[in-house]
Amino acid sequence: MKKTIEFEVDLAHLPPLTVAQKAELMALAAMPDKEIDYSDIKKLPGSFWKNAAPNPFYKPVKKPTTVRLDADVLAWLQSTGKGYQTRINAILREAMLHKI
Repeated sequence: MKKTIEFEVDLAHLPPLTVAQKAELMALAAMPDKEIDYSDIKKLPGSFWKNAAPNPFYKPVKKPTTVRLDADVLAWLQSTGKGYQTRINAILREAMLHKI
């Protein structure tokens, strides 16, 4: 019978890493992906992802930028009402996801 050990971690006051722990993390960070041993992780069947959903708490960071658009394109976007910058972002995201 395996015994479960429970403990609480105060994430605001974590103990400092030891020199050995720092060295191990540096070595792992430098390791190429192809050298990582995944043999102890079960392969997930496609059905596992059937009901997957995006993280509802994820919110991309917005960065202000300047973009030069053709006047007729900008006029069309603005003619559809308030929120044209959000629509520009949605159009660009759709293009990004489809890798055009």
